[in-house]
Amino acid sequence: MSSENFDASKFLKHVTSEPGVYRMFDSEQTVIYVGKAKNLKNRLSSYFQKNVASVKTQALVAQIANIEVTVTETETEALILENNLIKEYLPKYNILLRDDKSYPYILITDHKHPRLTMHRGKKRNKGDYFGPFPSPGAVWQSLRIMQKIFPVRQCEDGFYKVRSRPCLQHQLKRCSAPCVEGFVTDEQYQEQVGLVKQFLTGKSQEVVDVLIGKMEQASAKLQFEDAGFYRDQIGALRKVTEQQNVSGSIDEIDVLAFSSDKGLASMHILYIRDQKVLGSKNYSPTVPANSEPSEIITSFISQFYLNGIGGQSIPKTIIVPPETEDLEELEAAIAKVRNAKVELVKPRRGEKFKYYQLAQKNADIDLATKLADGRAISTKYKELCEVLKVPSIERMECFDISHTFGEYPIASCVVFGPEGPQKSAYRRYNVKGVKGGDDYGAMEFALNKRYKNVESVENVPDVLFIDGGKGQLNKAEAFFANWPHEKTPIIAGVAKGEGRKAGLEILYLNGGEIEIDLPPTSMALHLIQHIRDESHRFAITGHRAKRGKAKTQSLLQDIPGVGAKRRQMLLKNFGGLQGVMSAKAEDFAKVSGISKQLAQDIHAFLHDKD
Repeated sequence: MSSENFDASKFLKHVTSEPGVYRMFDSEQTVIYVGKAKNLKNRLSSYFQKNVASVKTQALVAQIANIEVTVTETETEALILENNLIKEYLPKYNILLRDDKSYPYILITDHKHPRLTMHRGKKRNKGDYFGPFPSPGAVWQSLRIMQKIFPVRQCEDGFYKVRSRPCLQHQLKRCSAPCVEGFVTDEQYQEQVGLVKQFLTGKSQEVVDVLIGKMEQASAKLQFEDAGFYRDQIGALRKVTEQQNVSGSIDEIDVLAFSSDKGLASMHILYIRDQKVLGSKNYSPTVPANSEPSEIITSFISQFYLNGIGGQSIPKTIIVPPETEDLEELEAAIAKVRNAKVELVKPRRGEKFKYYQLAQKNADIDLATKLADGRAISTKYKELCEVLKVPSIERMECFDISHTFGEYPIASCVVFGPEGPQKSAYRRYNVKGVKGGDDYGAMEFALNKRYKNVESVENVPDVLFIDGGKGQLNKAEAFFANWPHEKTPIIAGVAKGEGRKAGLEILYLNGGEIEIDLPPTSMALHLIQHIRDESHRFAITGHRAKRGKAKTQSLLQDIPGVGAKRRQMLLKNFGGLQGVMSAKAEDFAKVSGISKQLAQDIHAFLHDKD
């Protein structure tokens, strides 16, 4: 069924008036829009009226080939189902908010002397997790603050286990040196760990009260050095809490603000917990053309809280922009996820309005920054189009090869769109079956991996840059000589100019017959340098990781009597190869499954002793 012969009137005759969710399909049976409605018949009828004002709706209706509906008991259920379907199908006419990373936590490990550190990913390590936090920066800031207050170690286990004397952190009074006997008792150390846990759960005043009691006890026993230590802790803690506290009486609140212009949107969220600014974050949802602010905001709130994208616990109060719609349905759905009541508030005055103004200022600044970057990128693209004599460029890709004297070769492919790098589309390829140092063969291998089974012309770049001279360019052109698809990329080689200095690059086209020498001030050259440098960076980081892994494995693999399990135990116990290399024979003997004789053999092998 095509969009032209979709019979809307026939379809609408049989649509129910119950609440539910609808999915719109195009002629290829791809879901292009998901929506929910209190009354499905009324909502769907509005799409097919003669005078539809919204340009976005007109474009959507023109592509509809089929519609499917799912009836729900309530509007709340419809909202939750709509959100799940958007997450599943990612329709192009819906506002999309992508959750592209795991959230950072503060971890207190379950060791004899626990470590305080940041953690991301699955919670595989034993210990207590606190968070999540809005960003890694918020975690590192908290860790730096706690290091000044609580002398709990933050060093890696490999470093901690091989110490024979206290490190610089102990001299700076930022660690009590549990790694070395005689500086702190286990009881004293665990006491400080307990205070850290209280601090991280927002009980700052309780921590101060405990420290005051200990200071008074130490003073009464004439233990003035200990009393002075607790006094300094109290002072540092009070200073930090004063800096973090916000003026007001609200303990738990998220503040959302929205700003948009020229097709770009920015949502800023301010997190306040225990009357402290925990952090803030900017989000840039993918917005279809001609979307209304109310639709963007409402969809963002739904996806953000129902999918747990913020990583934060949901507060009991959420400040939302004035344009937000469907407050009651959103409150009910979010409350269902939180398992407690949630209030969405449009601020008008007082304390909440001041928070909203602060968030709005940040949203406006973020949008202004994105617009400035966009204008600069737009200018670069326009000039590059003039250089290459093409009407427009929607997608560019660049390849680079990285190796060390032919070993551990890696090919990288980076992708740029009209808004700059598209990092989710970046790819690395382990080059196999190619003679070491054969860059031409490696390039042919990478091109074959990338484009041999390409199905959609949308994944074929308009411009393909090859980091190299005429030889590399000829390999790429030979690959595309018998290209079966209609769309063929413009292939350009980017070679270093005289002295291999940046700014003197030469662009080769048509097998090297055409040379374009752009001036150092050219905006098009700056864009070419950006994509070339990004491909080089991406290739070399992959190559270094591959080389490092290979060296680590090969070094330990050669040790007699050390198999895969023992290698894994060594790396885990000493925090990596560097820790293994710095360990003593007696340290190896403490690892489960390693005898004293084998420990001496391992140490001798690693340090070339007979």
